[in-house]
Amino acid sequence: MDYNRVIIVGRLTRDPELKALPMGGSVTTFSVATGRVWKDRDGNKKEDTQFHNVVVFGKQAETVAQYLKKGQEVLVEGRLQTRSWDDKTSGEKKYRTEIVADRVQFGAKSGGAGGPSEHITAKGAKGPGESDAVEYPEENINPEDIPF
Repeated sequence: MDYNRVIIVGRLTRDPELKALPMGGSVTTFSVATGRVWKDRDGNKKEDTQFHNVVVFGKQAETVAQYLKKGQEVLVEGRLQTRSWDDKTSGEKKYRTEIVADRVQFGAKSGGAGGPSEHITAKGAKGPGESDAVEYPEENINPEDIPF
């Protein structure tokens, strides 16, 4: 049995780039940094940061490009894919491994408190820790304007 599934949580290293596909539709690319901290055998603190290229297609690509910004926390769920092409200048074969996202969940904005009201998902589903509360804008409604 084969299984290709990736889940990462990290921060955007740059603003997402939205492009139109030649056959219609949208694609957005961005990069996410993830880090880990551990202690070696001598008890010294070690840190490692990995950078992940992410690709999102369709309506979700448009939503991601509209709301995500550099530094914002994000959860990405998808599959790994490696593309290859011949470099036009050097003639070498180039490779790029990316996460093709099925789901992107927005986290706290950079420097934000990270409360539940700051979480938005690109698919519109609620994620862990999000509340059912809806914040309505304050406006005065005249009962005579209601059409029924």
